Amino acid sequence: MKINKYYRDIANLNLNGGIAALVPTILIIVLNLSIIRHREIMLCTIPFILYSIISFQLYLFRMRQSLEISRSLVLSGRIDRSIFEASHLLVLFRNTQFSRIHLYFPDGHLAGMVKKHRGNGWERLKPSRTFALYNSDQEVLGFFNVKGRKSSKIDVFGRNRRFLGSFEKKRLGWRKYQKELFNELGRYVGAIEGSSVFMDEQVMDIGHQQVGRLRRGWMPLEWSSLFPEPNTPVLSFNEALSGEEKLLRMSLLINEYFIER
Repeated sequence: MKINKYYRDIANLNLNGGIAALVPTILIIVLNLSIIRHREIMLCTIPFILYSIISFQLYLFRMRQSLEISRSLVLSGRIDRSIFEASHLLVLFRNTQFSRIHLYFPDGHLAGMVKKHRGNGWERLKPSRTFALYNSDQEVLGFFNVKGRKSSKIDVFGRNRRFLGSFEKKRLGWRKYQKELFNELGRYVGAIEGSSVFMDEQVMDIGHQQVGRLRRGWMPLEWSSLFPEPNTPVLSFNEALSGEEKLLRMSLLINEYFIER
């Protein structure tokens, strides 16, 4: 899926919301004209009508963005590569009934996504606290299992279910946490340092050197033709990290979008 389809899907969600808002409007009008017959009752339709108009305008805005991005995609070629080979990924979060994180390469093509993993058979009926990273072909690349009543630990597993390590969060005070990373042997391998005010999560290694970063408000101008939102978060990793090391550090996405939000 390309980035223009993402914006087209968002546009369709706005359109559906606007249409849904017209249903109570029609019911109020019909009931009032046929049974109640009070002029003041018609005022109850105003919020629904306003919501419908705003939703339709958002639909037109997002569709216009999708069309503009489509033209830009024609000019930009595609480079086939693994999600773990990219040094930069753009992060778009869709907060719906089935929330998910979409990860895109800077060329506008889908790199992968993170969403809840339901498993098979009876497992699908149980409440899931496991998330999975998928590539653009919907193949599982890794798992994130959220543990603890206050979601203070995230265990990370490879695609073959081999344990890779964990992300642990400890409360130090009001709105202040310590976020650390441990490998499969339980040894400290780094930390996540960031601001509680704005999104700027820095991934540090054992020598306190930055090896990754998730931040909003930093996006190169040349990407704006494909990603029109200037505050689109960018996830960056040191190219020296292996795929498994990047997967372990991507647990910060689970904490940022599915736990802290």
